[in-house]
Amino acid sequence: MERIPITKEGYEALKKELEYLKKVERPANIKSIEEARAHGDLSENAEFAAAKDRQAYLQCRIGELMYKLGNADVIDPDSLAKDRAVFGCKIVLENTDTGESMEYQLVGPDESDIEKGRISVSSPLGMAIIGKKSGEEIVLQAPGGKRYYELVEIL
Repeated sequence: MERIPITKEGYEALKKELEYLKKVERPANIKSIEEARAHGDLSENAEFAAAKDRQAYLQCRIGELMYKLGNADVIDPDSLAKDRAVFGCKIVLENTDTGESMEYQLVGPDESDIEKGRISVSSPLGMAIIGKKSGEEIVLQAPGGKRYYELVEIL
């Protein structure tokens, strides 16, 4: 069974989404199907087809969330050592070519959001960072060529 690493906040967000889909979206979709059915001929009823498509999407997403929550490995970043970059830790990374510094948190695939400074441990950059110590160089093979970073600090 595949364990999916996730922070407590990420786990709670997935739980909240699942609850919303089950208690709000699915009942609203059922109502839409009933209303579309009342319009008559289902073979040429665009509202019915759209509602059925939405129902399929909701069922798929609910199943996906249930799988992820069932296989989640909730990790508390505060309980981990800070000598190496590991899941959940925050790091300061410097692009050695430009001198630009960035702060990131290493999170699971479902929590990544570059705008919020959260990168997935399964992304190419995340995989390159994992296990590194402060001061180590990170070389990332990007489509435009190699990029060089230094792991400045583990917060």
